[in-house]
Amino acid sequence: MKKSISQATIDRLPLYFRTLQLVEEEEMDIISSDELGRRLDITPEQIRKDLATFGQFGRKGIGYDVHELKDKIGNILGLQNGWRLAIVGVGHLGGALANYVNFSSLGFTIAALFDNNESIIGTTVNGLTVNDAACMKEVIADQEIDIGVITVPAAEAQAVADLLVAAGVKGIWNFAPIRLTVPPNIPLVNEDLSIGLGALSYHMSQE
Repeated sequence: MKKSISQATIDRLPLYFRTLQLVEEEEMDIISSDELGRRLDITPEQIRKDLATFGQFGRKGIGYDVHELKDKIGNILGLQNGWRLAIVGVGHLGGALANYVNFSSLGFTIAALFDNNESIIGTTVNGLTVNDAACMKEVIADQEIDIGVITVPAAEAQAVADLLVAAGVKGIWNFAPIRLTVPPNIPLVNEDLSIGLGALSYHMSQE
C-alpha cells in the first residue's frame, strides 16, 4: 500500500534540497537540523519529522552529511529522472521561464517551445526554436517530453491542457489563472501569481 505523505511535507522537500545545494556550495560537509531550520525558518523538530517519513537520516549529536542528504532528497523528489519540459505560450512569462538557468541544476531540461502566434513561431529563445502549437503532438513524442508548462491566457489554457494530455505528457505545470481539468493520473500543479500577490497585499494591509 502506498504511504500517504502530507502535501505540506512534500512542499518542504524542495526547500530542503535547494538549501542543501547552497550549503554544499559553501563547502559545508555536515549540517544540523538546527542550522537547516534557522536558514529556512522551520523548526528542527519539523525537519526531523519530515525526513523520518522517508527513513533514517543523519546521526544523533552529529547532524546530516550535506551531500548524502541532498542526494537522498533529490531521489525522493525524482530529480534523477531528468524530466524534459515543453513550454506552451512563449510570451513574457513563457520566455522568462525558457531562459531560467536554474532548471538544469534541478535536473530539468527545457526541450521544446510552442506558440500559435505567427510572429513568434520560428524565433529562437535560449537556443530553442519556437514550434507551431499545431505540431505539438508530433514534437512532444519526438522530444520525449514529460512535463507540459502552460503559460497561455486563461481562455486558452484548458484546450492546451487537453492537447498536452493527448500528446502523452506525464504532468502539467499551469501558470494560467484558471483551474484545469485533467485525468486523475496526470499530476497538475497550479502557479497562480495573482494569489501570491493577493496574499502579500493582505499582509501589508494589516500593518
